Amino acid sequence: MNLYDLVKPALFALPAETAHRLGHAVLEYGQETRFVDPVADRLTVTDPRLEVEAFDQTFPNPVGVAAGFDKNAEIPPALATLGFGHVEVGGVTAERQPGNPRPRMFRLREDRAVVNRMGFNNHGADTIGPRLADTDVEIPVGVNIGKSKSTPLAEAADDYRYSFERTRAGGDYFVVNVSSPNTPGLRELQDREPLERILSTLQDAGASPLLLKLSPDLGPEAIESALDVVNELGLDGVVATNTSVRRPASLESPKSVQEGGLSGAPIEAEATEMIRFVAERTDVPIVGVGGVADADGAYDKIRAGASVVQLYTALVYEGPTVARDINRGLLDLLERDGFGSVEDAVGADLA
Repeated sequence: MNLYDLVKPALFALPAETAHRLGHAVLEYGQETRFVDPVADRLTVTDPRLEVEAFDQTFPNPVGVAAGFDKNAEIPPALATLGFGHVEVGGVTAERQPGNPRPRMFRLREDRAVVNRMGFNNHGADTIGPRLADTDVEIPVGVNIGKSKSTPLAEAADDYRYSFERTRAGGDYFVVNVSSPNTPGLRELQDREPLERILSTLQDAGASPLLLKLSPDLGPEAIESALDVVNELGLDGVVATNTSVRRPASLESPKSVQEGGLSGAPIEAEATEMIRFVAERTDVPIVGVGGVADADGAYDKIRAGASVVQLYTALVYEGPTVARDINRGLLDLLERDGFGSVEDAVGADLA
């Protein structure tokens, strides 16, 4: 039993968002006072076999924090001390937004899952951009960009461009998020014409590396259409996947009826299959997201075609040692299967 196992019952007695804010505050305080620095030696796994080169970035290991955990780019250095190889901040919108009414985050404890309908609550690009530019961190930091709720869909491209231009100085890569289920009408932007307009506008503004985040709820034809746009415009990568509005029949928690995006263990297998589907249709690097909680799950996504992986819900259930545990396990799996590095294992299960 580790320290997190001892404090988890107390955290789980709090509302999910309150517990998240408390954990965030502890990391922020530790970052400011530097008391988290000694933790890095115990939680960071340093091994050249874990290094990954993707979309012009060097990742010291393939395990990152997904967008949504650090919405306002306040704690990338603290997350780096927990052993993560990259952090994706946001979603950032052009306008400061309070998000949807609370409660808006729910633990599905029986299912090791979370449902959220946060609604892109964030401080806005004008605040987050300068904060990012002043952040000193040695791992890549991605910026997840969403549409402001008040912006009409017809004006979405300019809205995304505004957020990019305000955050470009501090971001190492940029992710277009048109797949969150928690902003009304947002997923309509996954249709080919508006998607091309948004991505082309960002490319014209100099956004690079530029990635597209896909919804797990898209059908095969819609995914292929989105990937046609990725390939035709020469995007740098794909993030697969976002949270899901679907509810598997296997869910046991009564909170599964809550509206919002489902993340965690119930979507793990589906997300891995979507990574495989994407990898078979494009040569760009893939960021694999969805249910990653241990080395086996991360390794499955890597073998399915993901160059790096991200997690969020696993921090809730596994605690702050999760990156270390996954990276240690990945080294064992690489050695077992005779791979010299994570990069050698990427796509190993593809036909």
